[in-house]
Amino acid sequence: MKYARLGKTGLEVSRICIGCMSFGDPKRGNHEWSLPEEDSRPIIRKAWEAGINFYDTANVYSAGSSEEITGKVLKELAPRDQWVLATKVHGKMHEGPNGAGLSRKAILSEIDNSLRRLGTDYVDLYQIHRWDYKTPIEETLEALNDVVKAGKARYIGASSMYAWQFAKALSTSEKHGWAKFVSMQDYVNLIYREEEREMLPLCAAEGIGVIPWSPLARGRLTRPWGTETARTETDEFGKTLYKDDAADKAIVEAVAQVAEKRGVTRAQVATAWVLQKPVVAAPIIGATKPAHLDDAIAAVDLVLTSDEIASLEAPYQPKRVAGFQ
Repeated sequence: MKYARLGKTGLEVSRICIGCMSFGDPKRGNHEWSLPEEDSRPIIRKAWEAGINFYDTANVYSAGSSEEITGKVLKELAPRDQWVLATKVHGKMHEGPNGAGLSRKAILSEIDNSLRRLGTDYVDLYQIHRWDYKTPIEETLEALNDVVKAGKARYIGASSMYAWQFAKALSTSEKHGWAKFVSMQDYVNLIYREEEREMLPLCAAEGIGVIPWSPLARGRLTRPWGTETARTETDEFGKTLYKDDAADKAIVEAVAQVAEKRGVTRAQVATAWVLQKPVVAAPIIGATKPAHLDDAIAAVDLVLTSDEIASLEAPYQPKRVAGFQ
């Protein structure tokens, strides 16, 4: 496994991050396709033994059970200071007032709840899962700064939002001398490249580490066009991301052509494309089978030629903003 600094921090992370939304009690929350603990354990162990030290989860994944499983298994595998753990806050965790969002009350409550479920005193990266339009960004950032100062998080990061919002957050933190976001977890893959217009250049300019989610377009880039899976049938959020148009089909076919010529899998090609973006530290891979990990690990060493990249990118057509609206 290869490693990279997360943005301009000194934090070293594996070039592959394991997305732990795949782990969780399928009877809790709305992820019917997630793996219970007994099925999650060998996946996490295999990732760790391959040198992957970076794991990303969130309080809302499977109603908190993703955090429970992730923290429990990682503690069994290695001392706490050897793995890099990230989680997120924003989503609805209980009914009634103050059950979601990025208010000071929500953040200070949810960090403690996440730490309890994870079974650790701190997370390495605490991220806001989305932008909160109902809470002043100053309130959110000051609360996050207090989380860092209290030693409950080493760094803070953000996830999908408009570039102007991220720029505002960065400048606000700098103005007040608060902890600044060091990472951006946004939606980047061959089928959805709108982040290349503003967000990725902003991250490059500010030294922000990018950890893209859905680098395989929820598996669409890894299988023949039109193939249905248990996840595509039950993943309601995923259905909002893709319209399955002619351009998408052409991209999937281009991935298949490159994979066949190189003698590798489609997943390796699609992951390698994301990894070769200079601003990307580690794409987030949601593995539910050992083969998913094998492909992700192999992609780290797969170097695509400029002609291959051009053929993969040629069919792309601009899309409406997706992933955080």
